[in-house]
Amino acid sequence: MTQINAQTLSVFVEGVGLLGPGLASWEQGRHCLDGSVVYESARCVLPLPMALPSAERRRAGAVVKVSLAVGAQAVAASGLPVQELPSVFSSSSGDAVNCHEICSALASDDRLISPTRFHNSVHNAASGYWSISSGAMATSSVLCARDGGFSAGLIEAMTQCTVDQTPVLLVVYDTEYPEPLYSKRPVPDSMGVALVLSPKRSERSIARIGFDPQGFLTDAAPDALDDPQLEALRQAIPAATGLPLLQAIARAQARSLSLAYLQPMQFALDVEPC
Repeated sequence: MTQINAQTLSVFVEGVGLLGPGLASWEQGRHCLDGSVVYESARCVLPLPMALPSAERRRAGAVVKVSLAVGAQAVAASGLPVQELPSVFSSSSGDAVNCHEICSALASDDRLISPTRFHNSVHNAASGYWSISSGAMATSSVLCARDGGFSAGLIEAMTQCTVDQTPVLLVVYDTEYPEPLYSKRPVPDSMGVALVLSPKRSERSIARIGFDPQGFLTDAAPDALDDPQLEALRQAIPAATGLPLLQAIARAQARSLSLAYLQPMQFALDVEPC
């Protein structure tokens, strides 16, 4: 049973974005999550970030493409003006592909690093490209939390939304790690999840989520997914640890959830449909 009450820090979900292996969008992916369509795993297809000017589009890597795609989905569903939305960007450890390319250059005889690689190496690159593509002028926070990236970002976005009493865009993303990094950090593909959160319910609200500020950490195991392939995805990519929450939203379920956070603790939250 959920326990969203007056003491709970709670927000409303106004829009969702989703992109990952076998998940082309929230519109398609929610049917896989609610069980009405069989989920079939496939490589993530990253769309071109057409909202970017041509010069920036050429420099955009996987982390930018997945972030902009899911962010645009969520904002479009919310109907809110993107220019006024503060944002929170969170990941496992930033742009893994770009890190690989820089390490490869430094290990080569040449050792010269491409200006584009250097430009994209900053931890807030995805957030910066989002501001360029959307014209957003509000504040943006950027986090990394290894396997707890989704929960860390969600806690930050929910807190900002509640304290500032303004809608907030959350974008959580990860990209694959090429070898030899993959042998130490086996993230197999790109994945992105975005949520537009609001402190107030609207006609577009699809769910309410909340947590107890005094007791949001739990040692309960993270909730698993009943579909074996979706569960394998949840375990393989840090951004996918939010799939149990998206499944509850897709199924319009009221549930108490435990999401992967900073081991050995998990993030305890409640969700209920609107």
